[in-house]
Amino acid sequence: MGEFFSEINWVHFWSVPIFTAVIGWLINWTGLWMLFQPIQLHGFKIKGLRELAGSLPYKIQEIPGILHGTLGWQGIVPARAAKMGSIAVDRALAQMATAKDFYMHLDPEVISAHIVDVFTPEVPALVEEIMWREHPRLWKDLPRPVRATIIERVQAQLPTIVKRVTDEIGDHIDQILDPKVMVIENFEKNPEIVVRIFKDFGARELRMMVIFGFVFGFLLGIPVAFIDQLFGQWWLLPIMGIVVGWVTNKLGMWLIFEPANPWRLGPITIQALFARRQWEASDVYGKHIAMDVITLERIGDHLLNGPAGDRTRQMLAEALAPAIEKAIGPASGAVRVAVGARRFDAIRTSVAETAVDYTLTPFKDAAFSEAQSHKIRSLIADRCRQLPAPVFVEMMRAAIIEDEWLLYAHGAIMGFVGGLIHLWIFGVG
Repeated sequence: MGEFFSEINWVHFWSVPIFTAVIGWLINWTGLWMLFQPIQLHGFKIKGLRELAGSLPYKIQEIPGILHGTLGWQGIVPARAAKMGSIAVDRALAQMATAKDFYMHLDPEVISAHIVDVFTPEVPALVEEIMWREHPRLWKDLPRPVRATIIERVQAQLPTIVKRVTDEIGDHIDQILDPKVMVIENFEKNPEIVVRIFKDFGARELRMMVIFGFVFGFLLGIPVAFIDQLFGQWWLLPIMGIVVGWVTNKLGMWLIFEPANPWRLGPITIQALFARRQWEASDVYGKHIAMDVITLERIGDHLLNGPAGDRTRQMLAEALAPAIEKAIGPASGAVRVAVGARRFDAIRTSVAETAVDYTLTPFKDAAFSEAQSHKIRSLIADRCRQLPAPVFVEMMRAAIIEDEWLLYAHGAIMGFVGGLIHLWIFGVG
C-alpha cells in the first residue's frame, strides 16, 4: 500500500476531484436551465416525426416537442405546467379550500359594494340603450321626468339587486366555479407563472443544488482518482464520469425532495430541503396563487366565460329580471298592457341579460382584485402549512418527476464529456 501511494502522481490525482467538482457544478447549473428555459418550445420541425412519435418508447415521447414533431427543447417545468396545475389542485389545493372558501374569503359584501360604486354611473346609459333598442317608440313617448324616475328607481334598487346577484353566486359557486379548470387553464396559457412560482418557492434550495453539485462532484471524484491511479486505463475516466454525472444529479434531487418526513440518525435529523422550509415557502406559494392564479379578476372571467358560463349568465339574468318591473313601479301593469305582455317580457329579459356583463365587469378591476388578493394569500398560506409534508413536497415535484431522468441523462452525458476532456488535458493516470 505504501508503494502504491509513493507512485501516485498527485498532481494528476487531485486534478480529478477538482475537475469532477467543476463538472458537477456545471451539471447542476445547466440542469436548472433545462428545468426552466426556454418558456416556449424552441426547435425545428422534422417531417414525419409527429407520425412516428406515437410508436417511439414512452420515455422518448416525454421529451418536450417530440409529440409535436419538433426536435428542440422547452423547459421541463413550463412544458409540464398544465400537469403541475392538475396535480397541485388534486393533491393540495383541493385539500386546502373549496370554491366557496375562495369566494367567501374575497368577502362578497365588499365585492357587492364595489359593484354598486362602479355600476351606478352606468345605469342611465344602460337603461337608455336597452329601451331605445327594444321599444324606441315607448321610450320616446314617455315624458322626460318619467324616464328620469325609472332610471332613479333602478339606481335606488341597485344595492339590493347586486346583493341578490352576489348571494346567488355564493349559493351556487361550487357548481359554476371550478378551481381545477381555472388553475390548469392559467398554467397552460401562462407557463411563466409556474416558473415564477417554482423559482420563488425554491430559490434557496435551487441555489444550494448548484453548490452541492460542486461538493458532491469533488467528493465523488476522490474514489474515481484512486481507481484511475490504480488501473491507469484510458477509458476509465469517461466511464466513471457517466457514474459521477448521474449520481451528482440524483443526489441533488434527493437533497431537495427526499425524505419528506424527517429521519433521525442519533442527534442528526435528515429531511428534504423543501419540507424543512414548508412554513416560509407556504407564504411564497400563497402569494403567487393569490396574485397570478385565483384572483377576483380571473374568477369573474371564469364565471362568465368558463365551462359553466351559460349557466352563470342564466342564473344572474333570473336574479336581475324583476328589476325592470320594480323600476317602473305601480305603472308596470299599464305599461305591460300598452306594449304587450310578450314585448314587455322581452324588454325585461334584455335588461337582465345586458346587466349581467355590467354587473360582473367590476370583477375585472385589476386594482380592486389586487387589493382583495391578500385574503386569498392568507387562506392558501395557512392551509398550505397544514398539509402533510409528503403532500407539500409532491405539490412542487409534480411538474418534473416524470422528466427527472432527462436531468440524470444530461448529467451522465456531461460527465462522460468531462472525462474525455480531462483525458485530453492530463492523459492517463
